[in-house]
Amino acid sequence: MSDGGDGASVDVVVIGGGGAGLAAAATATEHGASVLLFEAEPDLGGSTRLSAGLFTAAETSVQRGLGVEDSADRFYQHYMDLNQWMLEPGLVRAFCENTGPTLEWLIGLGVEIPARTSGNAHTPGLSQAGVEDVWRGHVPRDQGEGLVAALAAACRRGGVETVLNTRVERLLFEDGRVVGVVADGVEVRSGAVVVTTGGLSRDPELLKEHYPAALAAGEHGFVVAAPGSRGDHLRFAGQVGASVTGSGWGLLLPTVYFQRMHHWQSGFPPVSRVYVDGSGRRFMDEDASYAVSAGIIDSRGGSAWCVFDERARLSLPPGYADWNPGRVLEEAEAGRTLRADTPRELAALMGVPADALQVTVDTWNDALPHGRDERFRRHLTLRNKGYEGTPDPLGPGPYYAARILPAELVCTHAGLEIDSRAAVLDRTGTPVPGLFAAGEAGAGVLGLRYVGGGNAVANALTMGRIAGRGAAPRG
Repeated sequence: MSDGGDGASVDVVVIGGGGAGLAAAATATEHGASVLLFEAEPDLGGSTRLSAGLFTAAETSVQRGLGVEDSADRFYQHYMDLNQWMLEPGLVRAFCENTGPTLEWLIGLGVEIPARTSGNAHTPGLSQAGVEDVWRGHVPRDQGEGLVAALAAACRRGGVETVLNTRVERLLFEDGRVVGVVADGVEVRSGAVVVTTGGLSRDPELLKEHYPAALAAGEHGFVVAAPGSRGDHLRFAGQVGASVTGSGWGLLLPTVYFQRMHHWQSGFPPVSRVYVDGSGRRFMDEDASYAVSAGIIDSRGGSAWCVFDERARLSLPPGYADWNPGRVLEEAEAGRTLRADTPRELAALMGVPADALQVTVDTWNDALPHGRDERFRRHLTLRNKGYEGTPDPLGPGPYYAARILPAELVCTHAGLEIDSRAAVLDRTGTPVPGLFAAGEAGAGVLGLRYVGGGNAVANALTMGRIAGRGAAPRG
């Protein structure tokens, strides 16, 4: 970094040291740029570090190693169809085309993704990440921590200068161009700036404006995004007249009311469970991807009942914070989780028709414990998750019912509108010279429908890489 007349001078400033920022910084150095990265928190990694590291990608060596035929064309068509073509085709096309090369780049940096089938987001290999037409969920060893470690090492090798515990206050905007930033009252001038500050999940006022659905769960809602997800990108938008898009979109995962942490800490509900709506009837595959499950529950009034029995409660493994036998019993003793000896008695407590709930339990017992589920096809979902055997039947009692609702806020999709080069657009649709964005801060890839596990990580790293290349002088 050289010393200029108005302060420090560098080719590229990256604001935010999560997955998108690290990918942008590492890529910019590969194209000969000097890079200064600011991170507001004490550590690098952001929400990527907290994730399972699952990465959605098409046409990869991992897929080929398992005989999976895929292409960017196929991924693009599927992605746009799921989002009802409400996203800009050129941007999504660039994303889909670059996910595979970005994954190969990560493998080249030392990230290990074995060519084997994975039944979940925590077993390395290729998994069914959501509702994709072919499997595209790439699970790395060491999860999000492994991704961040590999990216941080690449940044060190490239000579990226990193400044932690420093929140950028504003962008320097002169003569219609972004020429640097102000951090801790000090001007840092640069040829380009890449905004990768994450989402807005930690700011209730911004949520109210841009993603009010995240507040609908009230006291049952909780956030698993990184602490730095405070919406700084939206504040930068006003400073340079940037366009903001993606409001109203984000990712909420359905959880029971007593859960307060991500599932790898809270634990998982029992396999033998049935989701019941206000009519007392089963209405979905209980293991449907979170790409679609929150929307299904929303369509039934915003919440539903998770019904299970005593055998299911006792089958819960110890060691998890919420889904363990003792915690469920405490909730039942306190009256917050409903409990009754028979389905009909439970229905009275739930306020649903007793005949309907009894038929629901009987129908479930006639199907899944025998390895079939003609109506909702859950037996196939369980098989794809690597579940061996069949679920136990429900009964004898006591039976339990706990409210389930979209309450776990993972990410938000409102951000600076970008084009296929990750350049930020102004309100006329013209690129703002010198300004790029990626990850949750760069909006347009994450849309109406969260395609499946790994969508956000793939967006962050893929668009971060594109942004870093575009911001570099020789990119």
